[in-house]
Amino acid sequence: MADLQVKDLNTPAQDGPRAAGRRVTLAQSLAVSALSAVGVFAVPVLTYVVLNGTFTTIDGAVPGLIVAIIAILIGVVGVFAMYMAVDKAINRLPLTIAARVRPWAWAGPAVVVVAIYLIYPAVATIQLSFMDATGDNFIGFDNYAYVFSDPAMLRSLRNTALWIFVVPAAAVSIGLGFAVLADKLTRAESVAKSIIFLPMAISFIGAGIVWRFVYSFRLDGAGEQIGILNAIKTGLGGAPVDWLAIVPWNNLMLMVIMIWLQTGFAMVILSSAIKGVPSEMLEAGRLDGATEIQLFWRIVVPSIKSSIVVVFTTMVIGVLKVFDIVWVMTGGQSGTEVIAERMIRNMFTFRHFGRGSAVAVFMFVAVIPVMIINVRRFREEELTR
Repeated sequence: MADLQVKDLNTPAQDGPRAAGRRVTLAQSLAVSALSAVGVFAVPVLTYVVLNGTFTTIDGAVPGLIVAIIAILIGVVGVFAMYMAVDKAINRLPLTIAARVRPWAWAGPAVVVVAIYLIYPAVATIQLSFMDATGDNFIGFDNYAYVFSDPAMLRSLRNTALWIFVVPAAAVSIGLGFAVLADKLTRAESVAKSIIFLPMAISFIGAGIVWRFVYSFRLDGAGEQIGILNAIKTGLGGAPVDWLAIVPWNNLMLMVIMIWLQTGFAMVILSSAIKGVPSEMLEAGRLDGATEIQLFWRIVVPSIKSSIVVVFTTMVIGVLKVFDIVWVMTGGQSGTEVIAERMIRNMFTFRHFGRGSAVAVFMFVAVIPVMIINVRRFREEELTR
């Protein structure tokens, strides 16, 4: 009984340090949270304050070139100096707290900037998609009804679906063929790949201008045909053809431009994947009597399947956003509308901000499943390494 009484009397004394430890841990957690918040917002807030104060002071009193130089100095040198100052302040903290605060101080400002310039516009676009043309009055889902009922929008949905099916499939297939053939070369492999990859260095607008000289059309008597196709056709005794006005083949002729641009990208990625196929597997297949075609379909393709899917889905995302080629070549006329072209047309030509925003939201939602597939494939590749 006495032992029990002694034990009971000692219990609070034993729990006291534990309770104090819990209080210290809670205090440390609060300190870490507060310091992390300061680290996340310190650099963006200070940058905004300094830039705003500087440009408010020198507005109209300093030439534009000097303003640009000051902006570069503050935006690059100043931000770097602020990062260094924040890091030095963190180094003065206890090691356990500094280790937990430092990642927030370094990565946090970037997250804040992304949230300001990406997340906020996305939310604002979704809100605007429920508004009228001026963006002042709420009209519900009328703009989304327009997306799925307007004849031009329906044509753009149909054409975009064709782009999604044709362009990635053709570019990946041709790129895979070039990758296999280039892999067989010994000396000229790098030269061949560089030539095939070269179109990737051209912007979509630049590619559109280049291909205008391929499809260019002039009426008989309006001058010499400068388009390659029509020059060949008239040289053989035929009549010139307005290639970009032939519905629905004009859409295919526009797709050829993007296939030409993206084939080099597919070839480079898939060539790297092919080089990663174990040579022992190929040699074992040859010893079993398999032909090169059988090795390709039964060993090479299954081994690089994840890379093929990643390249394909990446191209699908690019196709969903295609706008430049259509705008430069046809301006969306003659039945060549695509979703991105309709978005730009509604937003900046028709000045209907609600409909333009609704089309943008539809594009965003359409891209999400493809992005999920892409991320999963990346994770699968990381697990197999």
